[in-house]
This record gives sequence, C-alpha cells and structure tokens, in this order.
Amino acid sequence: MALSGATVLSAQDPQKRITPAEVPWPAGASTGTALVGSSGVSGTQTVTLKGDPTKAGLYTILLRVGPNTRIQAHSHPDDRVATVVSGDWYFGYGKTFDEAALKQLPPGSFYTEPPGVDHFAMTKATGAVIQISGTGPSGTTYVDPRNDPNRK
Repeated sequence: MALSGATVLSAQDPQKRITPAEVPWPAGASTGTALVGSSGVSGTQTVTLKGDPTKAGLYTILLRVGPNTRIQAHSHPDDRVATVVSGDWYFGYGKTFDEAALKQLPPGSFYTEPPGVDHFAMTKATGAVIQISGTGPSGTTYVDPRNDPNRK
C-alpha cells in the first residue's frame, strides 16, 4: 500500500476537536508546500492540524507512515517535538541512516527534533502515526540531496 499526500484542516476555526476516526487523511499524492515539515517520503501521509508549517508560528502536523518505510537522514530548521500516537516508530540521530542506532518508540513515546540536528527513522510491519509540533517556518534538508524524494 503506497501512501502519500497531505491535507490541511481549515485555519478559519481555531477551536478544533478531532477524534482519530475524523482525521481527514489525504487520498492522493501532493507535493510542494503541502508537505513542508514532512519528509516527503512515499508511504507517508501528512495532515496539518493547526497552523501552517510554511509560516512563522506554532503548527502541529500528524504523519501516518506506512509499513516498512525508511526515511534517510535529514534535518529541519525549526525546533520540533513529537509523540508516537500509534504503531512502532524507530528513530535515531546522525548523518547517515544506521539501523543499529534506531530506538524503538512504542505508542506514547516522546522525542525531539532540535533545529539543524540530523535524524532518520523507519517503520516495520505496522507503520506508525506521529504527531509533531514546531514553530515555523519549517522545511526539510536531507544530508545527501540524492535521498530527497522531492528532487526525484
């Protein structure tokens, strides 16, 4: 199952209550600013829950990463915090993808993505849902530009 794309909830209403069943996961692929703050890797869907990661200010995105997905080493310019909502997420820090350096993060786990700090991740058979909050504007810079899926 190849998942890709992004959805943005209306910024018009600052009051939001969303159950997991109500998350408007995107059906199709999208590129460009809709994926700002996301890795852009095929197999990942992004929903912006609050704010706009392309602009200054607080934002929160929800990522649904499909099974058996690898995200190569990259960084973001903004300070980000994340919580694993469901599934198992394997996350590590460094300039190259190193499976031995990954830490398994089950649901409820918390981790940070400090500005400019390279990190990488993967899922196994179950995939994962991750909630990330940061202060935009955000972006994604891959250590090796050849790994950037937006350049392919």
